[in-house]
Amino acid sequence: MTTFIIGLIILIVGGYFYGKYCEKVFGPDDRTTPAIEKADGIDYVGMSKWKNGLIELLNIAGTGPILGPIQGVLFGPIAFITIPIGCVIAGSMHDYFVGMLSMRNGGDQMPKMIRKYLGEKTYKIYNVVVWILLLLVGTVFIYTPGDLIVSDILGQQPTIDNPVLWIVYAAIFAYYIASIVFPIDKIIGKVYPIFGAILVLSALGIFGGVLLDGGVNLTNLSLSTNIFGQHPSELSFFPVFFITVACGIMSGFHSTQSTLISRTVTDEREGRSTFFNMMLVEGFIAMVWAAGAMVLFNLGTAVDTNATLMVGMISRHFLGNIGALFAILGVIVLPITSGDTAFRSLRLTLAETFNIDQSTNKNRMGISVIIFAIAAVILVYSKSSPGGFSLLWRYFGFTNQLIAVFALAMIAIYLAGKNKNYWISLLPGVFYCMVVVSYILHEPIGFGLESRIGYLFGLDPNSYSLSLILGAIIAIIYGWVVMKAGKKRATNNLGKLNL
Repeated sequence: MTTFIIGLIILIVGGYFYGKYCEKVFGPDDRTTPAIEKADGIDYVGMSKWKNGLIELLNIAGTGPILGPIQGVLFGPIAFITIPIGCVIAGSMHDYFVGMLSMRNGGDQMPKMIRKYLGEKTYKIYNVVVWILLLLVGTVFIYTPGDLIVSDILGQQPTIDNPVLWIVYAAIFAYYIASIVFPIDKIIGKVYPIFGAILVLSALGIFGGVLLDGGVNLTNLSLSTNIFGQHPSELSFFPVFFITVACGIMSGFHSTQSTLISRTVTDEREGRSTFFNMMLVEGFIAMVWAAGAMVLFNLGTAVDTNATLMVGMISRHFLGNIGALFAILGVIVLPITSGDTAFRSLRLTLAETFNIDQSTNKNRMGISVIIFAIAAVILVYSKSSPGGFSLLWRYFGFTNQLIAVFALAMIAIYLAGKNKNYWISLLPGVFYCMVVVSYILHEPIGFGLESRIGYLFGLDPNSYSLSLILGAIIAIIYGWVVMKAGKKRATNNLGKLNL
């Protein structure tokens, strides 16, 4: 248990001090926030500090911080160190600066800020990628809770020919429609406290169970073993681990959610607790479920057990049948709450891009119908095609991390333009650029580089040698371009703008 405890200390202590540092770098002040200056009773609605924090947590915490770490812990106890370090210096920093930048830009969504800081060409590329991501997030978060409700709550098979499954999907769609077309405070603000209680209590329950286990079944890091080569399927730690764990460390999807909450925060100084600290909480959730999974794996559970099934097994092992029911409800609620805000973010970004007024129900419903029609088609394909959902999930994972690379570049350029420490964003940006590039170059869902041309260089098809080299080169170019753009912004004195 020593490695697990050290990881928690890194997360809590490191998160506290690094959060203070990030706040100092940004410099929040007393200026009027968009929630007050642009109050419209729909999207710009001032909310209390605790409610903003809770909504932010539920917006960003889908199944990622649960299913990802359950699979990620198969890489060994190194996960207990990598997750908290990454969460502190990358994920939380990313969420904080995106939220604060949005506040300083009148509550603008990511596409508009990307255009401002990264330019028109990058903006066009980003727009397409973020639309795809939000659509995939929303669709995945209909599939996942729908199947869990049918299998774990109703005790039926979530197969395509089961009408109950489609009734459940329809009910989730109905909730999404309500949460998208009506004012945020009337739907999301009222039901999220209930969801938040389920989320927090289930995580604390698993945590307590792990502690009571005494650490007997929690493996510690050992220098006598290859700490990066312990996956039972011999998957490469880099970059696969970071794509797998995803939301528990870094998630581009979070940038689309922080910009929503930036419109409801009434004081800039609440930014650290709302954005930075809520990502730390997600990191804690990731650590807890990873630890629970390791205990069961060390007790003999098959390592190839489906991650969704592991949720129920972990819950029942530590919480009993009644406690497991609440934990499973929490895992059902997580994707539903993230899915509704994903579709809402997609509606807002589309409206912002095409200048469609969102003050009327007619316009909001018009965009929503188009979004849901496309999502329904993807959902049907995922259920009817063998391996369809697996393919969907992998593209979702890759796209999710790719979006973060754009956001980190934006933050670095902003900070450079203000003559502030841009390295805190540039270095994670370079790292994740190498992660996503090397991953998509190697994987069959991408270019399958080693499997297709690796033999020309005498490479094992399963190796990442060529992909890592090319990924490193592209990451260095990325860093150079971002640094150059930031210095140009500073030279042009744009950093002197009171933004």
